[in-house]
Amino acid sequence: MEILKIILIGVITCVATIVLKNIKPELSILVSLAGGVVILVMVINSLTEIITNFSGIVNKTNVNTQLFSSVLKIVGVGYITEFGANICQDTGNSSIADKVLLAGKVIILCFALPIVNSMLNVIIGLIQ
Repeated sequence: MEILKIILIGVITCVATIVLKNIKPELSILVSLAGGVVILVMVINSLTEIITNFSGIVNKTNVNTQLFSSVLKIVGVGYITEFGANICQDTGNSSIADKVLLAGKVIILCFALPIVNSMLNVIIGLIQ
């Protein structure tokens, strides 16, 4: 099971970070980043499978591909933003983490605009 491997890597990374924090604090940050990247790479395989399935759904339903790509971008930006903010938080830079989260929210809003425009066009079409 993939999730058990991910949990094991996470626990090992946490233990190694705690041990290294007392010995060499600068290495503990690198170990934490490396563990996070390994977990992220493991999750990417599942993400590609999800994207493939959603692409099949979009092709079958004839949904606008621009809307679909906007949704995927929003989800991707959300995950990456949270990952980056958590790294900043782990290194003790909570103010930078807050700015990363703010930037992610602004970018998500930009990617959501085509969806909002499409919804407005549908509503206007129904009203007329």
